[in-house]
Amino acid sequence: MLLGENKALTLDPKFVKRVKIEGDVHRVDAEGLHYNELNQLLRAICSAGVKKVEIRGICGQRYIGTDLDSDMQIDIYGTPGNDLGAFMNGPKIVVHGNAQDACGNTMNDGLIVVHGCTGDLTGHSMRGGKILVRDGVGYRVGIHMKEYQNKKPMLVIGGVAQDFFAEYMAGGVALVLGLNMCGDEKCVARFVGTGMHGGVLYTRGELFKLSEGCKITKAGKRDMRIIEGLVREFCGYFGYDPSVVLGRQFFKVVPLSKRPYEKLYSH
Repeated sequence: MLLGENKALTLDPKFVKRVKIEGDVHRVDAEGLHYNELNQLLRAICSAGVKKVEIRGICGQRYIGTDLDSDMQIDIYGTPGNDLGAFMNGPKIVVHGNAQDACGNTMNDGLIVVHGCTGDLTGHSMRGGKILVRDGVGYRVGIHMKEYQNKKPMLVIGGVAQDFFAEYMAGGVALVLGLNMCGDEKCVARFVGTGMHGGVLYTRGELFKLSEGCKITKAGKRDMRIIEGLVREFCGYFGYDPSVVLGRQFFKVVPLSKRPYEKLYSH
């Protein structure tokens, strides 16, 4: 039996040697641990009221943080597998490296910070919370992001995204900074904003060739308040100078219609 912050942490004997407590941090050795067992261990730690967890030895384990309802912070060293933070409701996850596909899938609340890049489907159907990615992301990122009641998801990408970015986007905010692009260079991603019918996409410079269902304008004062807040938070995590990042023209992309495929249906 180990002691969490609020109550005793009772672990299966097979996990005891994998957890060490140093101050208020519970350190987990996940090397070679099956993802089912790792998530079972994390749920036990979360149930004990632990607020800070550090996981090392991560190599592709899936579903880390999935459906956790807590305000705990999880620091991950290594490369977590698919569906990191899926359906998550509150935790803060910091990945000191890259993350694989579907990071933040349908997340409801919380924060995911990735000190690297993420794969395809990042932010897929997310309906709340925030994802900050230092570098680039894969294909179909932000697909069907949506707003739910008083929740508005936020996605910030330091690099650029690939094909079908913001596809079927229905709500929320996506900000693409293109910090890896030179001058007026544009991203080669195709079909950006295809089927978009809600939400807003902000870009630092005119980065994308957009689908016909979107329109682009210069970001206004209200837009810049949102952008500035996100940029300052992003820079705080990744060490960029906000004044430099904010020193370019930002653009706003919104859908032309809330029903882009209306003519394809009978109702």
